[in-house]
Amino acid sequence: MKQSFYRMFIELTNNRLSSGFLRWFSNSRISKLMIKPYVKAFNLNMDESLNDLKNFPTLHSLFTRELKKDARTITTIENEIACPVDGVLESHGLIDEDIQFIVKGKTYSIIDMLGSKGVADKYNQGYYMVLYLSPSHYHRIHFPVDGEVTSHFELGSKSYPVNQAGLKYGKDPLSKNYRVISEIKNMVNNKYIAMIKVGAMFVNTIVVTNKEKEIIKGNEAGYFSFGSTVVLLFEKDSFEPDNSLKSGQAIIVGQPLGKLH
Repeated sequence: MKQSFYRMFIELTNNRLSSGFLRWFSNSRISKLMIKPYVKAFNLNMDESLNDLKNFPTLHSLFTRELKKDARTITTIENEIACPVDGVLESHGLIDEDIQFIVKGKTYSIIDMLGSKGVADKYNQGYYMVLYLSPSHYHRIHFPVDGEVTSHFELGSKSYPVNQAGLKYGKDPLSKNYRVISEIKNMVNNKYIAMIKVGAMFVNTIVVTNKEKEIIKGNEAGYFSFGSTVVLLFEKDSFEPDNSLKSGQAIIVGQPLGKLH
């Protein structure tokens, strides 16, 4: 059953008809019949959900569920980066001098990812983190730092799978997919952080719920309607990752990812 759900919600996302159908179905009252099988297939922890299982009218409402206030602990140490999502640390490392990084053997251009060399230049030889959300994860996105959103924009239109197979075999999904980008000037060292929310479907599955300019670490920024990816970019010599973190490791909202300096 789990494989069937993955095929339905991830592997078919590069087809407009199938993705359109999935959007309609997941928002329909009929999809309520799939909620219990979905929870069982992905072993969702409903004890941390703000709403009871019976109160979700559609599968989409389950995807975008909110958690109880105490379900996640946000690091309170001022210079620590709080993980913005539940997911898997797919890849992380240094950005090279050509403003690129490599994931699953594929080279990703930050110029393509951010839409211009002028925007990308500030992250040259900085640090990147790729955080992947599967259909089993909590889908809401939170701010990683206190600071100010200095720019917020959208790029791309079509979207392709961003799971491991998609990253390895897809057409540069991190830099080609529909994506919503927020550049944040953090309050610790006044350096920039780019938070790139990457869609995983043809439909625009990224919803911004907080459009405030001044942001607080841990507050909600928005949500994905389906599994997807967040890429964090840091300026050179502004961030030191937590050395205990390894690629492929599960992570949760609020968990320290490293320190600003």
